[in-house]
Amino acid sequence: MKYLHTMVRVSDLEANLAFYTLLGLKEVRRYDHEAGRFTLVFLAAPGDESAQVELTCNWDPEVYTGGRNFGHLAYQVDDIYAACQRLMDGGVTINRPPRDGYMAFVRSPDGISVELLQKGDRLAPAEPWASMPNVGAW
Repeated sequence: MKYLHTMVRVSDLEANLAFYTLLGLKEVRRYDHEAGRFTLVFLAAPGDESAQVELTCNWDPEVYTGGRNFGHLAYQVDDIYAACQRLMDGGVTINRPPRDGYMAFVRSPDGISVELLQKGDRLAPAEPWASMPNVGAW
């Protein structure tokens, strides 16, 4: 398993970029998603690009309450199906199953979202994951 990033939702991207830049982080990459109406900016400390902060700015204004501005922790796994099966066998609900062979979401006991991402290429769709519905929120 490898730690990837922590996502934080922001309402003012430029103000947050100024803050994190002042803090010493550098922009590593940026992704504007027209269809989804959001921008992702990944920041990292110079020389430590493997641990990143993802700033997510939704283009449509939204008030973040109840910790909604904190998005999720993300981890890369060698086999997303095996990781989800291990979690499910341990009593963890798979909130967003890896139907695409690439991404899944679960929640910690305190409700923190954890994203699991397949290392390398997506795995071929497989059951029971391919037909599993989403459960709750992630």
